[in-house]
Amino acid sequence: MNIDFYAAFVIGLMGAGHCLGMCGGVAAALTLGMPGQQQSSRWPYLFCYNIGRLVSYAIAGAIIGGAFAGVASLSGYSTALVSLRLFAAIMMILLALYIGQWWLGITKIERAGQYLWRYLSPTAKSLLPLKSPISALPFGLLWGWLPCGLVYSTLSWAAVSGSAISGAGVMFAFGIGTLPAMIAVGSMAQQLQNLLKSLYFKRASALMLLVYGLHTGYIAIKQIL
Repeated sequence: MNIDFYAAFVIGLMGAGHCLGMCGGVAAALTLGMPGQQQSSRWPYLFCYNIGRLVSYAIAGAIIGGAFAGVASLSGYSTALVSLRLFAAIMMILLALYIGQWWLGITKIERAGQYLWRYLSPTAKSLLPLKSPISALPFGLLWGWLPCGLVYSTLSWAAVSGSAISGAGVMFAFGIGTLPAMIAVGSMAQQLQNLLKSLYFKRASALMLLVYGLHTGYIAIKQIL
């Protein structure tokens, strides 16, 4: 499997604490006001919501991956992609600093996505409360476009994937990595939530991403030179 898929999966998994802050309330809201309140009745809603969310990530990855692959092919394929990989490494380093709560500058990138979300948010909110599990699918599709530094950082890896299909695969792998956090909050697994929200977990995850980002950046610089 392409190393970028693994990188994207790790970003989603290690960014779990951030996922709880950004989307945890949404996942919890899925279980409020829906028919039946038994534990088992939540799973169809959570499943459809997360499928919709992962599909939206894959669409975004396909768009970005395909667009940058086209640009790279016109400007010197290998050189352009290596430069983009250096940019992706920088984004991962910034993301690590953000997750570890050492520097929050990446929030400025999140603000750039507020323009699109301004139009999607009313539609997403109009779907609540959910009437059936299938209604959670379009809700997840819309919520996948929520402005998020974690998503934007991973999109930089989709950009260097080389094709629309690979870009979609990178973002889908990222979405798979976020599932533990989303399922934990949706199923009210309080102990797991507490772990994912803890500063120790966030900083341990951030250090792993930081090391990987520095390593990737070093390799990219060597290739450029």
